[in-house]
Amino acid sequence: MIKEIDFHIEALDAMKSYPQPLYYLGKSELLARKKISIVGSRKPNQYAREMTHRVAQNLSQRGVCIVSGGAIGVDAIAHKAAGVNNTIMVAATGLDKRYPAINKNIIEAIAADGLVVSQFAVGTPSTRYNFVLRNELVVALGEVLIVTYADENSGTMRSVEYALKMGKKIYVLAHRIGESEGTNRLLLEKKAEAIYDIDAFVSSFMGSDKKIESEDESPFLEFCRTNPSYERAVQKFPKEIFEAELSGMIRVENGKIYV
Repeated sequence: MIKEIDFHIEALDAMKSYPQPLYYLGKSELLARKKISIVGSRKPNQYAREMTHRVAQNLSQRGVCIVSGGAIGVDAIAHKAAGVNNTIMVAATGLDKRYPAINKNIIEAIAADGLVVSQFAVGTPSTRYNFVLRNELVVALGEVLIVTYADENSGTMRSVEYALKMGKKIYVLAHRIGESEGTNRLLLEKKAEAIYDIDAFVSSFMGSDKKIESEDESPFLEFCRTNPSYERAVQKFPKEIFEAELSGMIRVENGKIYV
């Protein structure tokens, strides 16, 4: 059932206008956890997909809640890697809608076991301006912002502008010349710090030594870590294989599955 947040969220005071009302599905108590926002391209390269998954998973296992916008690409990878019970998705529509439709299963899983929030009333469709407001809320909720892949003049770079205005620290992955030119420019202009060692970075944001149970500890992923053939994996976990491949959780090389 869609509800309204009935308490003040101090982090949102950094926004141009405090979002009120703020609607939600799921567990509002996740808002009290240590949070980091992860954003990036809808079409990241394979390196960015793998590193997004790794940093989100490692942070989540240390008790840090991952915030993102539910889009395809980096957003979906971050949500899945965190585990749906330790992630917050910020929607750009009313909570009666599932957008983008391709992420319907992920969104519904987060709504059931994690948290989906929106500043838009029931029935509100996706519009260009809604994504702008959604991005500001994503950035505000996290203590810092991680950008794992961004082209110049992209929507992700608009999120970076919000982080700079809010005084948020920004971290980016180190990329080769010609890739993720938006984040490379941030490094050149000294507006962001590069993540060279994920374990060292995560250690600086440890919220708990307790490992949170997530989807990444499921029988499905245990099976995938044995590097089975793609054909065997599809026979055993047809639904999970499709979603994991789409989110970047797994990759297929020479007919075999790799996490």
